[in-house]
Amino acid sequence: MDENLRHAIEARTDDLVALTQDLIRFPTVNPPGEAYTPCAEYVGRRLAKRGFAIEYVRGEGTPGDSDRYPRTNVVARIEGKRPGRTVHFNSHIDVVEAGDGWTVDPFAAVVKDGRVYGRGTCDMKGGLASSIVAVEAYLATNPDFSGAIEISGTVDEESGGFGGVAYLARKGYFSKPRVDHVIIPEPLNKDRICLGHRGVWWAEIETKGQIAHGSMPFLGDCAVRHMGAVLDAFEKDLFPALDRKRTAMPVVPEGARRSTMNINSIHGGQTEDYRPGLPSPNVPDRCRLTIDRRFLLEEDIAEVKSEVTSILDRLKRERPKFDYTIRDVMEVQPTMTDRDAPVVKAVAEAIREIFDREPAYVISPGTYDQKHVARLGHIYDCIAYGPGILDLAHRPDEWVGIVDMVESAKVMAIGLGLLLDGKVD
Repeated sequence: MDENLRHAIEARTDDLVALTQDLIRFPTVNPPGEAYTPCAEYVGRRLAKRGFAIEYVRGEGTPGDSDRYPRTNVVARIEGKRPGRTVHFNSHIDVVEAGDGWTVDPFAAVVKDGRVYGRGTCDMKGGLASSIVAVEAYLATNPDFSGAIEISGTVDEESGGFGGVAYLARKGYFSKPRVDHVIIPEPLNKDRICLGHRGVWWAEIETKGQIAHGSMPFLGDCAVRHMGAVLDAFEKDLFPALDRKRTAMPVVPEGARRSTMNINSIHGGQTEDYRPGLPSPNVPDRCRLTIDRRFLLEEDIAEVKSEVTSILDRLKRERPKFDYTIRDVMEVQPTMTDRDAPVVKAVAEAIREIFDREPAYVISPGTYDQKHVARLGHIYDCIAYGPGILDLAHRPDEWVGIVDMVESAKVMAIGLGLLLDGKVD
């Protein structure tokens, strides 16, 4: 590694920590999508001072977008002295709700014991800060670089990315000839390269019933009981079958190397919003269940769906009055970038230089915005690489290590240089 570049990153350690803290203090909680615009503008102002051209792109008409909660993305680009390849660092700025169980204020960005604590430190504002500092250090030590560098802060990744990377990809921001290589600083550990992710199918199942007085349920038909039969069939038939499926994909952690399905939510009858604190006097005539099915490269999406619908159809034959509807919410195929892709080889070489060992190549258990870069932008030279420990994401007392951010910034800067110089094919 160029000694000037290494020293430039190390000298920016305090700035890296301060930048991470500033980003955490924007409570960009999704849903509903709070503080997106001020956070995006903060990133834009900083990069504009470094010579980047800045664009703010609102994901108009996407889920959740409104004048109160605009889906504001920031895209920054700086051109080199000569034509060449473009490397794009993409990070999402939204975070999940803090939840309970914290011992520190989740948005105070407390620094202690070599860590920055707060919601989004690991997933993934620490990665965003590391990429910004890596690029700034690279520009300071390589002012005559070729090609172009882009940094984006995008929204809604935690809810599918439709107002962020998906919207931008449809507008051409993640397509050739504008972009050649994409690095997404998700928290997959500093010495691992994430090549992609499992597939996902979200769907909403609704069972039908008939409303009646709660004291005479025999005059109605309880949709919640019908949904209970669905859940029972899933427990007996579907979950054991999924658990037997295994993949050759290097998914982490080990438990995710099989097919899984989560019950995300269930709603039946009158809600508490309708009658706060009071019981419902009615037989519920509908019940909705949201499923989150994660599937493997070896599985076909049609088979994945039929495993569920075949159970529902069987219940319709066997259970009196049973009826249902099913609606697709999101469907994404598994992705796995080739290990010989230029971005993989560049970051692998950087990891060897910084850590003096071979990188691990992994697949994420959950999807991230690589899905949109590939399926909409048709850019397949894309990986996730960043600081942070995956198991800390979305948990209380989330943190990112300061040394991890510094070392990851070095890896990003080296990889950036190799790609811009055309030293990997």
